[in-house]
Amino acid sequence: MFALFWQPELGNKNPEHQAGALHPEDSILLPLSCGRSGPILTHCLKSKASNILQQPQHLIQQGLICRFMPTQTGTRPDGDMSWKEVGELGLRYGRIPLALICMEAFYWFLTLPSDTLAPIQVTEAWLWNEITNLLYGEGSAVISHHNGWLTRIDFVHPSFPGPHDTVGLYVSDECAGVHEMIFLSTLIMMTDGMSQRFKIKSVAVMCGIVYVLNLMRLVVFYPIALEGCLANPDQQACLSNMWTFHEVVYKWGFLTVLTLMWMAWFFKFNGASGTIKASQATKESWRIARRKNLETKHWAVLAVGVLFVILALSNITTNEEAIQAKETLDMCEFASLISSDCGSAQQRWDDAIGYAWSLSAISLVMIGSIGIVIERPDEFGNWPEKKEDEAQDDDKPKSHHNKKTGSWKTRNSSEEE
Repeated sequence: MFALFWQPELGNKNPEHQAGALHPEDSILLPLSCGRSGPILTHCLKSKASNILQQPQHLIQQGLICRFMPTQTGTRPDGDMSWKEVGELGLRYGRIPLALICMEAFYWFLTLPSDTLAPIQVTEAWLWNEITNLLYGEGSAVISHHNGWLTRIDFVHPSFPGPHDTVGLYVSDECAGVHEMIFLSTLIMMTDGMSQRFKIKSVAVMCGIVYVLNLMRLVVFYPIALEGCLANPDQQACLSNMWTFHEVVYKWGFLTVLTLMWMAWFFKFNGASGTIKASQATKESWRIARRKNLETKHWAVLAVGVLFVILALSNITTNEEAIQAKETLDMCEFASLISSDCGSAQQRWDDAIGYAWSLSAISLVMIGSIGIVIERPDEFGNWPEKKEDEAQDDDKPKSHHNKKTGSWKTRNSSEEE
């Protein structure tokens, strides 16, 4: 709706409409906005006695210059965002915590069974043992097996408590540092304003730094435990400083260090300016779309995902060790027994359930990944579209409606006429 001062053309043949005069019968009811005195609502009554709009030149001389004025007709005030805009804004700023929650859920399902990340755990335990012996003397640490994997480390010193003067520790999947790597990698990959190649390189470097920091955390366990036990030898309480250090670093220390690492990377490589440019861009830089055509590699990934689901089910239903562990566990619960066999059966059955969940989570990610595709616009800002065959058949239709009837002699004679 617009505020309009309406006036007939000055070139009208009617003499009453000459020289800028406005006929009273032609006046209408419109909201009027004038430059000097602000908004004015002028009611132009259809009456010959009304002379409100006579002599418009007089109004111009007084500065009452009328113009078009947009008026608000909707119920939403100017500047308010629609629900769609609110959703888009929330998705832009809420996708990082949403991605962290999804990765946290995936990691939880992945590490339900014990020693899920065994290769990383073994390498970290071996380096831990070698560095400890190198720094604190040969024989200060001994590596051995735990749950079938070479992940156990025993600190050795006469002041340590116990009959063998040792402190036994092992590298679990949570101590391997993979959780921290996933957290930092998600922060980097979800940052706007940087190229994908640069993000991948940054993730590789940051994961290496996290691996080294986690190894340094394990190496300092020995001097902390030794300091406490030298002051209070052969007492379990002498290890309290080591456990306190482990708990603080595990709960808050790594989170603080990882956040500071991401912030240093963000400001070092001008992430702030890139994020501002990305937020001010009118067009999005990428979008998630449904994959329409499946290639051979996609069918292969789908087959592997289905195979993982079958293995997850068979690990519970057909695995003899898991079935025996379940039977032993049921017997222990029925007889209310507490023994080492019952504990071993409980652990074996929990691992079987955990492996099933882990394989199911991996298969879910694999199957879901082939159903979507990340699209990016080209250098002209055009989004990729499905290629369609533009070739058209220009031949005339050959249906029975257009088929010529009669013999060729009859057709020739009719055409000649």
